[in-house]
Amino acid sequence: MHGLPTAAPADVGLCPERTQRIVQALQRDVDRGRLPGAAVLVARHGRVVLDAAVGRRDPAQDDAMGTDAIFRIYSMTKPIVSVAALMLVEQGRLLLSDPVGLYVPGFLQQQVAVPGPHGVALVPAAQPSTVQDLLRHTAGLTYEFTGNGHVNALYARAGLGSRQQTNAELCERLAALPLAHQPGTTWAYSRATDVLGRVIEVVTGQPLGTFLREAILQPLGMHETGFFVPPAQHHRIAEAFEHDPDGGTQMPMHDPREVPALEMGGGGLMSTLHDYARFLQCLCNGGELQGERLLSPHTVAWMTADHLGSAVAHANNPLLPPGHGFGLGFAVRTAAGVSPVPGSVGTYHWSGIGGTHFFVDPSQALFAIFMAQAPNQRVHYRSLMRGLVYGAVLSPPG
Repeated sequence: MHGLPTAAPADVGLCPERTQRIVQALQRDVDRGRLPGAAVLVARHGRVVLDAAVGRRDPAQDDAMGTDAIFRIYSMTKPIVSVAALMLVEQGRLLLSDPVGLYVPGFLQQQVAVPGPHGVALVPAAQPSTVQDLLRHTAGLTYEFTGNGHVNALYARAGLGSRQQTNAELCERLAALPLAHQPGTTWAYSRATDVLGRVIEVVTGQPLGTFLREAILQPLGMHETGFFVPPAQHHRIAEAFEHDPDGGTQMPMHDPREVPALEMGGGGLMSTLHDYARFLQCLCNGGELQGERLLSPHTVAWMTADHLGSAVAHANNPLLPPGHGFGLGFAVRTAAGVSPVPGSVGTYHWSGIGGTHFFVDPSQALFAIFMAQAPNQRVHYRSLMRGLVYGAVLSPPG
């Protein structure tokens, strides 16, 4: 269970019928075979008003989805690891201005791949990437699947996705490859949080999973979040359709039953609806939950502010919609309009490629989480949930 206070929707300014419409919309997609199953939670003013599941946990076994299902949350790992890094900043053990090479020496002498009329030239990095660059994805890194450029292809050939390597080995491979951009100049979604996980290991002298468990997961009561699912809980793992219901090529997903050598800071965690709700409620409370404080309120406000501004190029990126910037681990809304989804200035969000996502609206004291294993439909449900949730909010906060 989530262990958070509950309320009827009307008690916190949500319309009961419109709140139930969220479940009905998802059930329609289950009924027409587009969504295997999903779990959804909505909370306002620190009280949970919707905690529901629809469809099947595993379509191959016809098991009913439950709110206790365990999901591959992929990049929703990033906010948790980012909070861990900010905890080290608060402890005086890490500075965001520190060069990454202080912790991963291979990053001290990096080169940048610059395409030109006669091929790709390698030029020295004009400045070293910093820990802040890792947190805001301006370190010059990329992902192998976010484009078809020269560096993307090098990443793909380097075997960076192997879960049999350690964080240290992954970072050695990354450091040996050229950067896609000059550090500090361009927002590019990347393996930066994987490197941040290694920085945390070097600072703490602990494996990333151990530090996350001791510093965040256990204190917040997130007992079912980790880099693998133990055998006793295998029956609760949510699965996707074998074939994409829209006719595309279904994205393969990793096996959460395997114990990986790679505790990937950018995308390796499994979690539940209720565990992640406790993490988000901690952030909504200014870094504290039920007597356990992870961060100060000022640090939470700092990390959920825009850290790109006008100086860092980030236009025309599908992961950052118009009207958004990026903070220290989250996309951050910077304009009331412009964006194709509803929300307030200051709303922050992120998603996982397997089909999970969340958003937090501090001005409305509101957050919502959607959990599914529907990788090819993930973008659709991010937008769908925004309209459904905000359509249920009838009164201002207070």
